[in-house]
Amino acid sequence: MNAILVLGILAVVFGLLLGFAAVRFRVEGDPLAERINQILPQTQCGQCGYPGCRPYAEAIAIGEADINQCPPGGEATIEALADLLGVEPKPLNEEHGVEKEKRVARINEELCIGCTLCIQACPVDAIVGAAKQMHTVIEKECTGCELCLPPCPVDCIDMVPLQTDIAHWQWPAPEPSPALEPRS
Repeated sequence: MNAILVLGILAVVFGLLLGFAAVRFRVEGDPLAERINQILPQTQCGQCGYPGCRPYAEAIAIGEADINQCPPGGEATIEALADLLGVEPKPLNEEHGVEKEKRVARINEELCIGCTLCIQACPVDAIVGAAKQMHTVIEKECTGCELCLPPCPVDCIDMVPLQTDIAHWQWPAPEPSPALEPRS
C-alpha cells in the first residue's frame, strides 16, 4: 500500500513539473510560417517536394522554397502567398505538377481486396477499412492528393471530381468535366 501511495505522489509531482516546464519553456513558432501554412491547401501530398504543407510553409518563410510549388493550391494559392509576402505572383512550376480541379478518391468496392496499402499511404486518414475487408473513402476528409493510387495492387481507386453542391457552387459555373477514363 505504501508503494502505491509513493508512486501516486511521484506521479503527481512529476506531472506538475512537466506541466510547469511546458508552459515556462514553450517554443513559439514562426508567425509568418503559420500564416503561410493557413493559406496552403493542407493536402499533405508532398508534390511541392516537402513532406507536408507545414514544412513547405516553413521553407517559404525562411526563403528556402518558392511560392509556386503547390499544384493542389494552384494559382489562387500562389496569388495569396504573393500578396502575403509582398512579391510578384509566378506561374505554377510544372516540375511539381499541374493544377487540377478538386478531386477525391473513390474505391471500387467490388475490386478492393483489403490489402490496407492505401490506408497506410493516406496522409490524412481519409480511408477506412480492415485487413482483407473492403475499404472506403471518407469524402469530406479526402484531400485529393493521389498518394493512395500507386500502392494499390489492383487499381481499384479512381480520382473523381468533387461533386458541386451549394457550398462549393461558383459563378460562372465551371465547365463540366468529361467522365474520367478508368486507370490502366
